[in-house]
Amino acid sequence: MRDFKTLDIWKRGILLTKMIYEISRNFPNEEKFGLQSQMRRASTSIPINIAEGCGRDSLKDFAHFIHIAEGSASELECEIIIAVELGYITDDLAAPAVDEIFQIRKMMNSYKSKIKNTLNRNNL
Repeated sequence: MRDFKTLDIWKRGILLTKMIYEISRNFPNEEKFGLQSQMRRASTSIPINIAEGCGRDSLKDFAHFIHIAEGSASELECEIIIAVELGYITDDLAAPAVDEIFQIRKMMNSYKSKIKNTLNRNNL
């Protein structure tokens, strides 16, 4: 079991979630249970799945939860694009969140590669 609170990728996921809550704060009321809610769930899914993966016993399970977090990152990026297209947020407001998603994705890919190499070395 790993301590997720020590992982930079988890910390960045938390910061991204805070960014999403802030940029979606002024969405129209009719989006409360729509796009706003979906963006917030996708953003929280990233650090939550990293934390859950850390709580699992095997590296294979950890990699699986990172994979799920990657899917949430892709979902969130798409939702940000939709929010811009609908005029709920500006490109300038969206850009830092999209950049953070890109950085987190790079970190997730690195983690998955390290896990894969470890599994291959140990024939797991």
